[in-house]
Amino acid sequence: MKIENSIKATPIPGEAPAAKSGQKAPAAIAAADDSVELSAQLKNLEKSLSSSEVFDTTRVAEIKQAISEGRFAVNPEKVADQLLETVRDLIQGRQR
Repeated sequence: MKIENSIKATPIPGEAPAAKSGQKAPAAIAAADDSVELSAQLKNLEKSLSSSEVFDTTRVAEIKQAISEGRFAVNPEKVADQLLETVRDLIQGRQR
C-alpha cells in the first residue's frame, strides 16, 4: 500500500521556497537593518544561568547509589500529591 502526501506546502510570503531533495537551497536574504539588542538585566541573567548547573550532580549520584543498593524509598503519597498539583496547574492554565 502506497501512502501519498496529499498536503502541499504553502510558501510563506517573503520567504525563499524550500529546496527539493537533490537541489541546493537558495541563499538566505538578510536585511542589513535587522538586529537584536538584549537588555543589561537579561545579559546578567544569561551570564548567571550559564555558569550554574542545571541540576545537582551530587544529589543525582546519591540517588543512583541508593537505587543500586536498594535503599531508595518512594513515598507514593508525595508522588500522588505532586501529580495532582501538576494536573491542577495544567487545568488552570487552559482556563485562562
